This record gives sequence, structure tokens and C-alpha cells, in this order.
Amino acid sequence: MTRVLAALLAVSMLPSTPPGSTLRGQVVDADTGKPLPCRLSIQGGDGAYYVARSAAREGSAVPYFKQVASHKASVEHHVTLSAHPFEAELPAGTYTVTVHHGKEYHPESRTIEVEAAGASAVFKLRRWIDMASRGWYSGETHVHRMPDQLPNVMLAEDLNVALPLTSWVTESHVSPTSANKAGASVLNDARVVEVDPTHVFYPRNTEYEIFRVGKKSHTLGALFILNHRTLFEEGVPPVRPVAERARQEGALLELDKHNWPWSMMLAAVFKVDLYELSNNHLWETEFAFRDFGIPAPDYMGIEKDARGVTERGWLDYGFQNYYALLNCGLRMRPTAGCASGVHPVPLGFGRVYVHLDGPFGYDAWMKGLNEGRSFVTTGPMLLASLAQDHSLDIVTESAHPISTIEVVVNGIPTPAAPRLISNEKTSGTGFRNELKVSPTIPTSSWVAVRCFEKRPDGRLSWAHSAPVYVDVPGKPLRPRTPEVEFLLRRVQEELARNREILAPEALAEYNEAADFYRSKLEGSR
Repeated sequence: MTRVLAALLAVSMLPSTPPGSTLRGQVVDADTGKPLPCRLSIQGGDGAYYVARSAAREGSAVPYFKQVASHKASVEHHVTLSAHPFEAELPAGTYTVTVHHGKEYHPESRTIEVEAAGASAVFKLRRWIDMASRGWYSGETHVHRMPDQLPNVMLAEDLNVALPLTSWVTESHVSPTSANKAGASVLNDARVVEVDPTHVFYPRNTEYEIFRVGKKSHTLGALFILNHRTLFEEGVPPVRPVAERARQEGALLELDKHNWPWSMMLAAVFKVDLYELSNNHLWETEFAFRDFGIPAPDYMGIEKDARGVTERGWLDYGFQNYYALLNCGLRMRPTAGCASGVHPVPLGFGRVYVHLDGPFGYDAWMKGLNEGRSFVTTGPMLLASLAQDHSLDIVTESAHPISTIEVVVNGIPTPAAPRLISNEKTSGTGFRNELKVSPTIPTSSWVAVRCFEKRPDGRLSWAHSAPVYVDVPGKPLRPRTPEVEFLLRRVQEELARNREILAPEALAEYNEAADFYRSKLEGSR
């Protein structure tokens, strides 16, 4: 992420303000009147951003300002506030104040006139769904906010689980111990931190994101080790010693972006556990990275415009790459990560919901994530279950109407008939769809569901379930030939690019991946 860091500016726009022009406010639950922690943004009529602070001595406020230097529209300016009154010093004028509290409340945006004597406002956020009451808890696995900020930010965003990457290596053969970002507390003690009974984070997670090999610029990509118990001393490449140690400690391996140079080697050789369906190029603000990494193959038909890959095209590329890996028998579970702390995006903009049969707990949540009892979302909620007769029960709930529901069988999406999408209003001021479909499953298959939401601002919101698997005796799952050819070509190109740079034991990992994809090519269709 060093290259990305160079493209980002931390921008603080704090104009001088005359005394007495104070906006005072409070954010509460519309039904209960209970104060809510929140994310709050204040923008003046001239486009400048302003920062609120907590008005309570025991309160907290964490400002966050990120902007892509090359793409001025990709900007995130906000402050996260504890559940106390807030205040902001402002010049007299007109302001747009926007307030969020996670995914399960409608945000509110309001125009406020601040006179010389100041102004006051109460924001009453309305809940449209309560997922915890149904046993679903949200999390994010690609977090660059450090432990000192997380108690404030997690509550403001109502994110139940966070896995901050407190060690972050960007050069080959460097020990993560030397790249600790969180201080001695994580070096000496790594226990689950309870913010409150249903909001926790685990602080010992490592990112290997290699941009330099042998002191020279040479990008390999990113791999996360999540939930490990001891400090890792090993550098990479090769990756095998790190992967083996991770397995010994019960840690999970996560693939960051699918089109990093080494990603398809990692997936094949180390049977990576988690795949970021919602990755750190998907933000609440405008999409910026239109030509990042290894381009998509022609067979995917990725959407582009005059500026390059569109946001929908980038999303589709990630989906189809995931489907190709699933078709090769690599049963990776979906997850979500925004890299808040580095990118112009709030914590938990993309998040993974995990279902628990019993009480909330960190270990139970991680177990559910690893077992794929989950769905990934940037907005709508999606529940899907496959019956013994292969009929599929699907429920969506969303803050805005759903436009499309698709059943995906072995990578082929089939839209539900429009007449089945009713978008019935719920008592929680949301929209609900409930339908049963019977997909054709002629061979051993995986089945997933995805949906897309119509947002008033024209942006794309979606949800995607974890795959479920159907085994048909004597009829194995066979990948499509173009998929395997693409995956094999990716690895072969990396072998050629790295042949004079990486050590023999690292090159052996690429050869192992090539052999894996060749074996899948023999039985492809």
C-alpha cells in the first residue's frame, strides 16, 4: 500500500472562525431518544469542511481526512463522535451536516443556517433493521485504524468486530516485529479488547504488502495473517514458512486484492481462507482506481468507459475472479475490508455479517467467518439458505429498493424474474423481498446469491452471500477453460517476471501454483 499512500493526502481544512458562531447538536435514536455515537460531516457552502468536537468532558472525537491527490472528487472528511452532545465553531453561513450510524440506520443530511449567535440541532436517526436481534454481527478484516482510535470509531460505525493490521511490512525479508504500528501494548500482549459487550477488536494481525525486493522496487502484492497468537519474525518471500506458522497458530490467511501480481499463486498454493469481495478500492466517495494492477481478461467482459474500468467493472472483475477460484475447488470464504486509515473511506463501509447461533463473542464470530456463515455488503442485507431439494429461500432487506436479485451457480448469474421483486415496505422504514427459487444443479456445484440496491445518489450498493456447496456423486465440479487459462497465465507471467529476482524456494511456489492450474485445465469444460 506504499504506492497508494503516496497518492493520498491527509487534508485538514479548518478555517479560522469568529467567537460565538457555535453549532451545538445531539444525535439520538428516533424511536428511543437514546444518544447515539455517530459519524458526522460538516461542509460549508464554499465546499470547505469543518470539524465538530465532543461537548462532554468524558466524550471523544476522532477527525478523519483523506483525499486522493489525483482524483479530487475522492475525498472523505468526517469526525466520529461518542454518544454525547457535540459542538463546532463555524463562521456564520449555510452548512450541510450529514450524520451516519453504521449500516442499520438511515443517515440524515440537513441544511443548517448558523447565525453569528450560533445554532442548535437534534438529529433523530431512524433504524431500518436490527441485525443483532437476528443473530447477525458485522465486522471488517482490513483495518488500518489503530487500537487507540478503535473504541470511538467502532461504536460510531456500529461495527462489531475489527481486525486492525498492527504490523505492516512493505519490503521483502523484513520482520513484521520491526514494522509494528500500534506500540508496545501489542508487542507484549495481544488479547481481545472489549469496547462493550458486542463490539470487540483483536490487535495482533499482520500485513505483508511487498513493493520492494532486494532493496529494489518490485511489487508482489498483499497477504494478511489474521488472528495470530505470537509475533511473526519471518519475512517473505518465500511465503511457506509464514503460512505454515499461521496454520499452527489457528490464524486465517486473507487475499487482499485479486489482481495483485502474486495473488493467484497464493490462492492455489496456500489455500487462502478469505477473499475480499468488498475490497479497499470500493468507497462511499467516488471510485478512483480505474487502471490498477493486472487487467481483467477479455472473457470477463468488464465494463469500461473513457476513463478506464468503472466501479461496476471493478466489482465484476473481483466477483468473476472469485468465481474462477471457486470453480477450481478453492473454497475461499468471502470477507470485506476498506483499509480505513489509509484510504478515503469510513471504517466498515464494506462489511461482512456473520451469523451466530448463540451469544456474541469474538471466537464464535471468527469461527462463523471461517465457516462461511456470512454475507458481504455495502448496504443491503441478504439472507439465503439452500434446502435439501436444492430450492433456495432468499430474503433481502434494504434501506432503498432492490433493483436486481441474482442466483449464481458455478459463476453464472441468473436474475430473478422482476415480478418476484416486490420491495414491500417494512415497519422499520426499509424494503423487503422474500422469494423462493429452484436453480438447476446438474453437477457438483456451488451456489450463491447477490443483489443490487437503487441508491438515490446513483451510487452502487450490493450484497453477496457466501457460497454453499452441493455434491452430486460422479459429477464433479469442472471449471470453464477460459477461467483456468487466465489463472494459469497469471502465474506463468509472474514466473517469467520473477525468474531473475526471487530465490529458488520462492520460485518453487509459483511452479507449484502453475502445476495446480494445469491439473484443473485437464478437466475443464
